[in-house]
Amino acid sequence: MIKKALLVCTVLCVTNMMAISHAKTIDKGQRGHHVQKVQTMLVHQGYLKESADGIFGTRTEQAVRKFQKSKGLFVDGRVGPATMKALEQHETNFIDAMTTRNHSGVPKKYVKVMTMHASAYSAQDPGNGNYTATGSRLKKGIVSVDPKVIPLGTKLYIEGYGYAVADDVGGAIKGTRIDLAFDKRSEALEFGRQSIKVYVL
Repeated sequence: MIKKALLVCTVLCVTNMMAISHAKTIDKGQRGHHVQKVQTMLVHQGYLKESADGIFGTRTEQAVRKFQKSKGLFVDGRVGPATMKALEQHETNFIDAMTTRNHSGVPKKYVKVMTMHASAYSAQDPGNGNYTATGSRLKKGIVSVDPKVIPLGTKLYIEGYGYAVADDVGGAIKGTRIDLAFDKRSEALEFGRQSIKVYVL
């Protein structure tokens, strides 16, 4: 009985270790928010041209390989701990750069401009967490959009708000609605609801 129990324990331990090891690696064929987070970071950094759809396909794999090669990482097209760490570091630098840029005027180059109905939110609002749907830290410079109108990962300039990234979604954010993140709830309440111009970069 003892030998049998030890055998069962060994099998379970090995199985759990394999599950944990697999969970740490994101690769082709997987789906979900963890894939969408990787795709969004790849879009931000210019390695993936498509929107973040949460499906790890061939193009996402190719984008991961390009990123790995450019950063001197082992190139296998899979997002393991080292690749994820590099992606997250560059993501943090990217968002910080976007939110600290000069907000004094409309950019000279943009793809199109849209008039949208804007609301505001923050991590301090009741029911909200500290992270977006794609796993980024919720702060000013992040906006929630309808991915059918503005793909996740899209860079924007918003009049009266500044540079931003489409990095979140919400059940009430449909069509030409957009929700602008602020660092403080008081700032979000002060903004209220407005009709604004959104420049797609």
